[in-house]
Amino acid sequence: MAKVLVTGASGFIGRHLVSALVSQGDEVACLVRPTSRVDWLKPFEIQLFHGDITESGGLSQYVAGRDYVYHLAGRTLALTSGEYYRVNQLGVRNIAEACAKQTTPPVLLTVSSLAAAGPAVWGRPSIESDPPVPVSVYGRSKRAGEIEAEARADRVPITVVRPPIVLGEGDKMGLSMFWSIDRFGFHLVPSLGRNRFSLIHVADLVELILRAARRGRRLPPPPLNGSPRTGEGYYFASCEVDPVYDDLGRMIGKALECRRVFPVHLAVPLVWMVSAGVEAISRIERRPLYLHIDKAREITAGSWCCTSRAARADFDFQVGAPLADRLRQTVEWYRREGWL
Repeated sequence: MAKVLVTGASGFIGRHLVSALVSQGDEVACLVRPTSRVDWLKPFEIQLFHGDITESGGLSQYVAGRDYVYHLAGRTLALTSGEYYRVNQLGVRNIAEACAKQTTPPVLLTVSSLAAAGPAVWGRPSIESDPPVPVSVYGRSKRAGEIEAEARADRVPITVVRPPIVLGEGDKMGLSMFWSIDRFGFHLVPSLGRNRFSLIHVADLVELILRAARRGRRLPPPPLNGSPRTGEGYYFASCEVDPVYDDLGRMIGKALECRRVFPVHLAVPLVWMVSAGVEAISRIERRPLYLHIDKAREITAGSWCCTSRAARADFDFQVGAPLADRLRQTVEWYRREGWL
């Protein structure tokens, strides 16, 4: 039985990770913000701490005595670039420093994003040794967090996981795509091209996270001679099916048992116009919305696909079910909970 700390436990991925950790018998503590909704966590026998990863003072007390720290807390939507960096960069720095202060530092597994690596630019799915080329403020903030982790790899055993699009039970961000297909049979495709996208179901991502923490490679110590980056200690997560966005809509339609799905293609200029309009609304309402100019930078950047080949080689990672089955599983949960 391991003693673990999870940050971001109240989020979509965090909830599933906590469930898996409890199921395997670990002693779990969760660090959440005082304003976080934790109803979903209450049935579990866990310790619940209230704190803020952007404030370094006091974090050491939560990390003390842990075997593993799973750092999932992050900012995916924000009104300003400063908000992204405050959580996605400073948060990693503070957690890593808290781990480094321990007599025996715990293994730190931090969840980053494919956005930190950038789109696939070599005519193939991205691999860990590719140089990072983030194209958005969000992606650059996540990469900044990775750099903070790399700088402390000589004092803390650290592994970084970079997931692509994550779907599954409890995912609110991806719900709109299922909803539009279910209600109207329309699938919005934000480009005219044939760009491909990697996906992973949250249960498979959690399995990869657990295996990476226990059996994965760690980030190497910071180089003293400027030697090139090898990607060691990083892992992409993917179900190894990289559909074009049209085909993804058809797969979701099949899972929903829709008779026909109509892809609605938005030309790149229209993507920018719509995203600018949505961002203007979000600034007026002081509430970040999913589609905004920074997201348009990612949407129009090309294919976002990666491979889990390194995870398969290092700790025998395999997805638990094909993507089509995972989509049906997600639909069944949405309907059972009344989300669709």
